[in-house]
This record gives sequence, structure tokens and C-alpha cells, in this order.
Amino acid sequence: MKRRMRLRQVAAALAVLTGAGALTACGSDSGTDGSGGSGGSEIKLGYFPNITHATALVGIQKGFFTKQLGSGVKLTTATFNAGPSATEALFSGAIDATYIGPSPAINAWAKSHGKAIKIISGAASGGASLVVNPSIKSVEDLRGKTIATPQLGNTQDVALRYYLKQKGLRTDKNGGGDVKVRPQDNAVTLQSFAQGAIDGAWVPEPHASRLVLENKGKRLLNENDLWPGRKFVVTHLIVRTEFLKSHPDLVKKLVAGSVEANAFINSDPAGAKKSANAQLAELSGKPLKDDVLESSFKEIAFTDDPIASSLHEGAKHAQEIGLLEPVDLAGIYDLGPLNEVLKTEGKSPVSDS
Repeated sequence: MKRRMRLRQVAAALAVLTGAGALTACGSDSGTDGSGGSGGSEIKLGYFPNITHATALVGIQKGFFTKQLGSGVKLTTATFNAGPSATEALFSGAIDATYIGPSPAINAWAKSHGKAIKIISGAASGGASLVVNPSIKSVEDLRGKTIATPQLGNTQDVALRYYLKQKGLRTDKNGGGDVKVRPQDNAVTLQSFAQGAIDGAWVPEPHASRLVLENKGKRLLNENDLWPGRKFVVTHLIVRTEFLKSHPDLVKKLVAGSVEANAFINSDPAGAKKSANAQLAELSGKPLKDDVLESSFKEIAFTDDPIASSLHEGAKHAQEIGLLEPVDLAGIYDLGPLNEVLKTEGKSPVSDS
């Protein structure tokens, strides 16, 4: 059984919890034992309505999470535009786990001094691009232009600012500098670009493909090209540490659902596209166009491996642009449940290094 919690409901929950002075909160799993396996259990899962989160889209739409969790566990879901808002919901206890990008996970780890979250599985690699007005021919042409990102400090925001710094272009948190960075909702970015209010955006799929195919944008840079082997974590699964401690079996079942979803995506791409699009249509009332769907999936590799090396490199990038203080990431991963699931499936274990 599943119940979808809309973002406004999450915001309301956050307001209540914040008003009560709660920085962290226990999960809504009263009536359960430590195994997380008794009747009346609940797990609250966050994700984004992006193709980079197709693991979640497919896992929910195909019922993989529900099947793995079992009939005695209620799955509640919430959607977010970007990672920082998802981690705030996680801190408050409004959700227990969420699919998210690396930068917000690192920030959550740093803010909680390594206590609040654990990364428990990979999900996707790639699927982010810098799309610009066709009049922009090179990186130097970005000087004086306005480029959007999903949210200040989110994975694409860090990627853009670091890339520009490497190219000698300055940005600042207030939208100034050589290139003006404008964090905003992805839906607003599509409108702003069409209206000429922004000159481009560094965004995940399907938004990058929509900017190209629906708004005649040009893909100036594919982020895949900046990483060794064209592989970097764009989405992984994190959980509240306290929830993991209290309900390890429930977390393992959630991971099993994630692994099953990725296996389906990789074994039946056509079915996965149909499933992901159906879930997006349920969320927004409108499916993606076929060409956008095809283009989006082409840019992403779905993998249970969290590609830990790219997370550590991403932390260095955030530090260099002043969005993160130096942080020790030792212990941010707990891949025990994932590797147990992979072993059961006859698959090779993954590493946190």
C-alpha cells in the first residue's frame, strides 16, 4: 500500500517540527520492533520528479518497493525539486530516506558532524548538462550572462560554480560575479529560458533535454565529459542514521527494492521508460514527450554502485568554491545492506572508496 505526500504536506510537517524546536526527529514507525518488520510499519521516501531519479520512479510505479517491504509496511512518498530541501525534510523526520545528489548529502553529513545520514546505495550516473542560448558559442561567452541551477548548493549548482571557476569566471552566492547564477525551480527554469530571462541552465534530465528539444537550447557541456570514464554519481540513496539503527531490516528491504528497480531499468529499457513516464504523468498530470524521454535516458547509466570516488572529488569542488568547509567523509557510507542484497542476487559487491 502506498500514500503520496505532496511537497506542500512535507513543508507543513517541516513547519510543525521546526516550530517545536526539533532539529532531528524519530521516524513515524510506532508499533514496530527494532527489525522494522512488524505490522503498522511505515517508511517515508523522498525523490525528485527527474529522470535521474528513474530508480525511484520505476520502483514506485512498478511496485518494487511495496513488494520488497511487504504487506505490513506502508510506503509514503514525497517529491522535491532539489537536494537541500530534501535534506531539511530528512533532518526534521518528515522523511526517513531519500534519493538525492552527492552535494546535499555531503552538506547534510557536514552539518550534522557525521551523525544524521548514511549513503546506502547508488542509483544513477550522469544525466546533467549545461544548456545555453545558441548565440553562446564558448565558455567565455558566458561572461555577463545569467545561468540557472536547481538550488543553491545542490549538485548541479556546485558543478556549475566549480566549472566556471576552473575557467577563470567568478560567481558569488548573491547572483553577482562574472556569471550570474540564479538558483530556481526547474519548472521555472524552462519558462525563464523560453522567455529569454536566463541565458542557460545547468540542470539534470529531463530538464536539459527539454531545454534543447522544446526550447531550441544548445548543449554547451555534458557533465559526463568532465569525469574519469564519464562516470559520476548524480543520484544515490541516503537514510536517516537513527532510522537505519532502529530498522535495519526495513532499510535492507528498501535497498532491495532499489536494486530490483535498477535491474528492471537495465534489462527492459523500453518498459523502464514507459514506467518512469507514467509516474511522472501521475505527479504532474502530463507525461514527457517521446523524444525528450529517449534523450534523457540516453544520458544516464543506472547503477547500484555509488561511485564513491566522485563523491569525494565533488566535496573538494564544493570546498574550492566556498560552499563547504573541509570535512572528513570517513563513515558517510554504510553499504552493508546493499552488499548483502547484491550477494543474494549473485552480483559483485560495491566499494565505498
